Amino acid sequence: MNTEELSTPRANVLVVDDEPANLRVLYKLLSERGHDVLVAANGTEALNVVARASPDLVLLDLMMPEMDGFEVCRRLRAMATARNLPVIFLTASGEEQSVLAAFAAGATDYVLKPFRADEVCARVDTQLQVGRLIRALAEKNDELARQNAALEAEIARSQRLSERLNLWARREDQHWGLAGFVGQSPTIRKILGDIELLQQADSTSVLITGESGTGKELVARAIHSTSKRGDEPFVAVSCAAIPGDLAESLLFGHRRGAFTGAERDQSGYFDLADGGTLFLDEIGEMPLNLQSKLLRVLEERTVWPLGEKQGHAVDVRIIAATNVDLQQAIGLGAFRRDLYYRLARFVVTVPSLRERRDDIELLARHFLALFAEEMGIGAPVLSAPALVRLQGHAYPGNVRELKNVIERAVLESRGTEIQPHHLHLASEPAPEATGGSRSSSAKALVDELPLNFAEAEVALIERALRQTRGNVTEAARLLGINRTKLYRKLPRKPDQG
Repeated sequence: MNTEELSTPRANVLVVDDEPANLRVLYKLLSERGHDVLVAANGTEALNVVARASPDLVLLDLMMPEMDGFEVCRRLRAMATARNLPVIFLTASGEEQSVLAAFAAGATDYVLKPFRADEVCARVDTQLQVGRLIRALAEKNDELARQNAALEAEIARSQRLSERLNLWARREDQHWGLAGFVGQSPTIRKILGDIELLQQADSTSVLITGESGTGKELVARAIHSTSKRGDEPFVAVSCAAIPGDLAESLLFGHRRGAFTGAERDQSGYFDLADGGTLFLDEIGEMPLNLQSKLLRVLEERTVWPLGEKQGHAVDVRIIAATNVDLQQAIGLGAFRRDLYYRLARFVVTVPSLRERRDDIELLARHFLALFAEEMGIGAPVLSAPALVRLQGHAYPGNVRELKNVIERAVLESRGTEIQPHHLHLASEPAPEATGGSRSSSAKALVDELPLNFAEAEVALIERALRQTRGNVTEAARLLGINRTKLYRKLPRKPDQG
């Protein structure tokens, strides 16, 4: 504690004495010490001054007419604002009984009359210091009490949040953990076996293949959540959605001033996923120039942000997914062979819903229960005619399509039994449901095609684009060709040469 902390602060001091001579002496003495001095000639006046002015210390004469110092002190201690007010008794009696009675009444110190100036000043300074420390301690206690109250409120809030997170985690496990896989088909059992195998190899790159809507991200998240990296970040990135001019910056990060508009350092997806998993969806859509940089990062496990001369290590597991034939893309020069083999250390193939029709009923009932819980209603019953219709559909959108159909059915049925009219399925019939009519329909379509091969090819491309509402990736999938190849075959407008 430094000398400034020990110095006596300027204070308001109340002097109470029925002898005017004592009042004058003490007033002069304390004023010269730099204090603001208040005076009172009797007990009643003293109580009024304390109530009005809230002094920092009271010098109180013990023997006064009408109300002695003992009674004044007891009344001061009964006042909320004066409960901790330092009170120094001025007394001509040094007898033990008198001193004890003074302290019993609430005095904090006493000075014997006739008093000496240096003793009065020393005791006043001491009591002011003690009073200041008591007030500081009281303020600190009040602050600690407020902090404790805030901490208790935060603990209570955290407990409520933890309860919600636990509930969310249980629901999340239904979405992303092994519990999220519904079905008994051999292909689903094979995928579950693959996920269990990958639990022991949490650094092995994985390539997930399958049509759109089959649940490739579900597989990726399950691989992540069941591995040793499960508590670390899972960062999902759609390669098809990354803007070409920002792709490198988004993946690897950049430093301030690396390019126009780079006003601050920015971490990339690799840094965000450090310690966890980076899921690169639609990897077949990644530009070739970015593929080479990705390969370098995977091989060296080091990231070079734009504008940074020195790279830094990252520990990231890569899970990639594609709905296109990467081997065919390699043949067309649209995908790097070395990157393919780096990603495809372990390949998981997710079947279309057409290949696991035995799981349609299980999936439908699973989604019914899931959406009913989210909506706070009882799970509706799936009628037999509705189930027959679900099982007979082709599902070009796979599990995602079935899930959307069930969600709308739960909304429309309002908790009642699901009927066929609640199921809004695409108009395309399933192959099994059409029987012989399929061959007749296909023959009619073939008959309508031009005999010229090039014209027939254009007609098929246009039909695929119409059916997919202009989605080139989906049209390429329907035609069984790579998106790059489809672009090459798209009919050019006259002004394009």
